[in-house]
Amino acid sequence: MASDTSKRIALVTGAGTGIGRAVALGLLQDGFHVVLTGRRPEPLAEVAAIAEAAGQNALAIPADVRDEHSVQALFDEIEKRYGRLDVLFNNAGVNAPAVPMDELSVAQWRDVIDTNVTGVFLCARAAFGLMRRQTPQGGRIINNGSISAHAPRPFSSPYTASKHAVLGLTKTIALDGRDHNIVCSQIDIGNALTELSARMTKGVRQANGMLATEPMMDVQHVAQAVRYMASLPLSTNVLNMTVMASQMPFVGRG
Repeated sequence: MASDTSKRIALVTGAGTGIGRAVALGLLQDGFHVVLTGRRPEPLAEVAAIAEAAGQNALAIPADVRDEHSVQALFDEIEKRYGRLDVLFNNAGVNAPAVPMDELSVAQWRDVIDTNVTGVFLCARAAFGLMRRQTPQGGRIINNGSISAHAPRPFSSPYTASKHAVLGLTKTIALDGRDHNIVCSQIDIGNALTELSARMTKGVRQANGMLATEPMMDVQHVAQAVRYMASLPLSTNVLNMTVMASQMPFVGRG
């Protein structure tokens, strides 16, 4: 299928809730045709219905980023329908219980790594291939990292390890994409208020072992940052951006 370059096509993983939902709705406002994916069809259908009511173009395709066949089927459908992909927001991710490492099961470890690392790789791999084949060649991959890619929280070994791995993937994709006009970025987010992070308002374990409430920020500020990154020409890249609640305990000690 020939590419229709008058349409800008974006794919958002984990698009049914939280950061993914906010980013998907923002990209729709910016005129993108947005493919929404995630494991649960119902939240994706809700976002698609919001888009339809606003006269925007969204397509919900449930997929499991941990499964290479599911990811391939997702990208096959994108190529069949649109012929190209301009932006991938690699957002889907999970966490594990905050327990000492010896109390963490291997299954819990694998669930985080399979989603946060292998899932990011599989989607980036498929996007890279499509962006390399399409005409005009090129596109943008934006990975959702975390402040944990730079500094851990207590009892967070699988999540922290996964986000360090995402940082490595981001840099290598940015390097390997140069010959094909494919750019890769990472956004590291600190304390965006979503359904999943609401528990943090009741207190978060600190490095000294104490529990303390931490400042949170509106998830819309994250969406605006991703929208800015997605709006840039492929000649320009924000390799890494940190968006955080200004007074959260990341910079400094304690």
